[in-house]
Amino acid sequence: MRVLVFGNSGSGKSTLAKQLAEEHGLAHLDLDTIVWEPGKIAVQRPADAIATSLAAFLSEHQRWAIEGCYGELVQATSHHCTELVFLNPGLETCLEHNRTRPWEPHKYASKEAQDGMLENLQAWVAGYYERQDQWSYHAHRRIFDSFRGRKSERLSGSAVAA
Repeated sequence: MRVLVFGNSGSGKSTLAKQLAEEHGLAHLDLDTIVWEPGKIAVQRPADAIATSLAAFLSEHQRWAIEGCYGELVQATSHHCTELVFLNPGLETCLEHNRTRPWEPHKYASKEAQDGMLENLQAWVAGYYERQDQWSYHAHRRIFDSFRGRKSERLSGSAVAA
């Protein structure tokens, strides 16, 4: 089993991927951990370092759950997955999940530092359906629609198999 979970920030990617990893004994990779410089806020690692980290994870693990919002990484990883899951619960759900998110120590030094970034995160999340970048709904929709393997889209807690 190699499950790739993607969607907007706050859509439930980490929760679902961790649950799948625990239930099925899968290695888990949050793409945030390879995209951002450790110990720094919003400082992206060089593209070659990100690609090297992703390739290393894929070669080291036969069974995994990978999750993230990065369209270019989701697209690249989709060629290795056995199942693609697009979480698309809607904007209000994502915003609420971000407001109630527990501290993510792999991203922030403290809960206070995380909360200090909430306003910026919420503004970015709010633009998900309008933006045209690799981290937008439009990019995610193209990836999902073009994927020919086993896939599902989860809208407001439900799953729609395709």
